[in-house]
Amino acid sequence: MTGVSSAALAAAFAATRVVADPRWSPDGSRLAWVEQIAAGREATGVPCGGFALREIRSTGVSAGDLIPTARARADGGGRWCFTPGGGLRVLDPSGSLWSAAGSRVLVDAGSVVAVAAGPDGRCAFAWERLDALDVMELALEDTDALTRCSSADFAWDPCWSATGMLAWHEWDLPAMPWDASRIVVRGTDNASRVVAGGNGVAVGQPRFSPDGSRLAYVSDATGWANVWVADHDGAHARPLLDEPHEHAEPSWGAGQRSYAWSPDGREIALVRNEDGFARLLVVAVDGEAGPRELAKGWHHGLDWGPQGIVAVRSGARTPPQVTVIDPRTDDRRVVARGAPPGIEDDAVEPDVVTWPSGDVTVPGLLYRTSSSARGDGLPPLLVDVHGGPTGQATVTWESRTALFTAQGWSVLRPQYRGSSGYGRAYRRALEHGWGEAEVADVVAGIRVAGERGWCAPGRVAVVGASAGGMTALLVAERHPELLGACVAWYPVTDLADLARSTHRFESRYTDGLVGELPGDAARFVDRSPVTHAAQLRVPTLLLQGEDDPVVRPQQARTFVTAVRAGGNSIEAVRYPGEGHGWSSPATVEDALARTFAFCHEHVVGKGAAA
Repeated sequence: MTGVSSAALAAAFAATRVVADPRWSPDGSRLAWVEQIAAGREATGVPCGGFALREIRSTGVSAGDLIPTARARADGGGRWCFTPGGGLRVLDPSGSLWSAAGSRVLVDAGSVVAVAAGPDGRCAFAWERLDALDVMELALEDTDALTRCSSADFAWDPCWSATGMLAWHEWDLPAMPWDASRIVVRGTDNASRVVAGGNGVAVGQPRFSPDGSRLAYVSDATGWANVWVADHDGAHARPLLDEPHEHAEPSWGAGQRSYAWSPDGREIALVRNEDGFARLLVVAVDGEAGPRELAKGWHHGLDWGPQGIVAVRSGARTPPQVTVIDPRTDDRRVVARGAPPGIEDDAVEPDVVTWPSGDVTVPGLLYRTSSSARGDGLPPLLVDVHGGPTGQATVTWESRTALFTAQGWSVLRPQYRGSSGYGRAYRRALEHGWGEAEVADVVAGIRVAGERGWCAPGRVAVVGASAGGMTALLVAERHPELLGACVAWYPVTDLADLARSTHRFESRYTDGLVGELPGDAARFVDRSPVTHAAQLRVPTLLLQGEDDPVVRPQQARTFVTAVRAGGNSIEAVRYPGEGHGWSSPATVEDALARTFAFCHEHVVGKGAAA
């Protein structure tokens, strides 16, 4: 797509849709996944023979059909499942649980996630209400027989064994699931016990082997989030690969599937995180041979059936695509794409770079543009700060990165202290340091970029969303000499307000990142961008969804008012109907186009062609 304008590229990238949560039917004869189209998200079924696409619409739902779900995510899942007999349990856009056979609502209050069908007509799922997130069991022959299985503050990702045992992932406040959590197994006698995690160990993704004799899960007991294997009751647990690489991402939502059992239970396919890059491996559960590589790239939503391993594959030059890999021959077939052909033509692979920041070494991803901006020397640089802050810049398809590199910019994505993917110690290095440590790491990266010739000094813009937006604003407030522009998407601007008003999942998140209120109130005030908004001198663009449940939209309004009260200008855009992230393609297109135009104007210079 060389020579395409930034506006046209933004429109093309906005057309990229979600493809997620692929699953094989129990007999391996059918493959289905969740797919987003212009009218919403729908599930799509594909017969295995020839992999001919078959779309199943929401009208006239019949036995074996899937109905729409509004919450497909490329890195999550659990919004639907096959039953052992090949039927389906699905969700509607409100999060209610349906039985496709008969099209009846089974649960119609709250939001249902992580659906799992049992071997004997039972169904388990995570049921989220305003004040609870529990694992529930439902006897499908009696819709009134709804039983609460868990007793923790949060529980999700239930899974069944072939013998009727149930396992799930749970944790209690003030911990986040990546701080300390537990795997619980309920036996056939209905007695439950913790089999992994706790005491500062984070776990997740419980999954029984096909015959029910073993249980696998992810644990960071060694300091790295590795896949572990144990007996069905948790005995004789050991890491499948004990290595300084992570096999899962933080549990920001239900349904992550970063590993999968083989149909015979002898092997496990897993995704290894390598400095933000990824590799799909197959490991023998009992063998002494080392892991076998199947493919490079991120593979989300793994499922292994008789026809092979299915996943949503993505990379710097690979838009999301549902891919089936034959582990015997390494043959790879793409059965669905989430983007129009050619959109990846000008995308570039990043280099892993590092730089010093205080007494730590900070890694990052550097996307070097294929040409200098407008032919006038070193390229401008976009510093793209990931969110979380317990997140990571991964080498997946990123429309924002692809847009800037295609237009002659280089992009630096720092892995500041607190980032995941580098082990527990590095992730915990941000404890009580949010608003200080990660800002120092990003600032050090900007300075090194100029010193090493990655960009022209001063021709730099910083952008971030959510927690990354907060960091971007703090960099702009404290180090205006380094930047030409700042863009913040739905940023945190007031830490105390975040602690008081955010959704229940993150209601105690700031305890570990900043401190506890009211005792540490001064720290919350000093590290909040709104406190220093009147001193903001860097041209800034702020984009905010009006229905954001994580960061109150009032934070953006208060921040904009404070900037203008200081005699400075700020451009602000509000998107009605949008939450913490963009869902409408029109919003995605507008946000991308505005972000590039704003950075181009203030960094490259007014009057230059876009």
